[in-house]
Amino acid sequence: MTDENSFTAGRVKLRHLQCFLAVADQGSLQKAATRLAITQPAVSKTLAELEDMLGVALFVRGRGGAVATREALRFLPHARACMAALRAGMGALTDVSTRKAGYASLGILPTLSAALLPAALGYLQREWPDVSLRVVTGTNRELLMKLRAGDIELAINRAADPEFMTGLDFEYLYSEPLVVVVRVGHPLQAKAGGDPARIPDYPVVLPPTGTVIRQLADHLLAASGVVALTSVIELLSVSAGRALTLESDAVWFVPRSAVARDLSNGSFTCLSLAGSGTQESVGLTLRAGGPRTAFSQALRDAFRAAARGAAPVA
Repeated sequence: MTDENSFTAGRVKLRHLQCFLAVADQGSLQKAATRLAITQPAVSKTLAELEDMLGVALFVRGRGGAVATREALRFLPHARACMAALRAGMGALTDVSTRKAGYASLGILPTLSAALLPAALGYLQREWPDVSLRVVTGTNRELLMKLRAGDIELAINRAADPEFMTGLDFEYLYSEPLVVVVRVGHPLQAKAGGDPARIPDYPVVLPPTGTVIRQLADHLLAASGVVALTSVIELLSVSAGRALTLESDAVWFVPRSAVARDLSNGSFTCLSLAGSGTQESVGLTLRAGGPRTAFSQALRDAFRAAARGAAPVA
């Protein structure tokens, strides 16, 4: 095993910890290399250096990927804590009393970004005019994985099942329904209630399988007696969904806030399906016990304020 001199001599470096955490999170040297934007041989070499310094094998390599050893699992929380402390220290350098500079990385669902991000930044820049943000998008599960790994500091997401929330804290902001929209003039618009039985006659744009809102979409379809679809397009992109719906006869299952402007200006109309109006919780998620700075607090306050404007009026 290693001793304190291995660290004080500067042998264990930031790249070693980044590489170790990437392999642990991805379960594959190749996927870790993609995430770190380096080659797989570079990942293998860096990992071997760390294993040599620690005096233990950290992963068992095989065709199925890289499986963490018992020693790796013991080392993992300490490596995460080290990276979190470093990020907090870097944030503290810009967390000045003048409140004129700040940096944070956050993740947000694509279906929430248009409704919340512009307003949140507007609130934030009133007190932090020189903010710099790295914004990433992804599915609920992807954002929670990035948050747990320390790649982002905050996630704006939907409530997830308890098994995905270990080590994370979710703060409820508001609830919103999933709606079913078509372009104005769509053949289904002429039918009372949208005639759910005819939905399979048209391309159906759905959230990807496994997402929170896809589960709700499947529930709406089943409640309306639609058991089979002819043409399904799975996507998260709001811009792509909007273009498809405006320029074709597609039927789009989408959170209401993502198309609120299109509904108000008359571009889209909602179909009435059994079960419509079911609410999904939207909130912000943080690592439990993670470091907090004045800037990160201001960022959370900004999204709380934005959410008050995005929440449907009762």
